[in-house]
Amino acid sequence: MAISLTPAAAERVKTFIASRGKGLGLRLGVRKTGCSGFAYVVNYADDSAATDLVFEDQGVKVFVDPDSLPGHPAIDILTVSPNGLAPTYRPSCRHRPG
Repeated sequence: MAISLTPAAAERVKTFIASRGKGLGLRLGVRKTGCSGFAYVVNYADDSAATDLVFEDQGVKVFVDPDSLPGHPAIDILTVSPNGLAPTYRPSCRHRPG
C-alpha cells in the first residue's frame, strides 16, 4: 500500500503546517461511524508512534496507525476538496468508508 498526494494537496498541507508553526505531517485514520460503517479521519500529526506506518510524498509525511489499515481499501491520493483534504480510492475498490 502507498499513499500519494496531488501537488495541490501537498502544497496545502505544507502551508497549513507552516502557519501552525508545528507538525510532522498528516495523520490518517479510520473511525467507526453510526450505521454507515467507517469514515476516514485526516488530522495533523504532531507526534508519531513506533508502530505508525509512515508514507512520504512530495515532502509531506503521512502517518497511519496500523489498526486503521486491515480490511480498509487503499487510498491512492489525498486531493484538495472544498472541505479540506479528501481521499481518492483505487477504482477497483468496492467497499469504501462512509
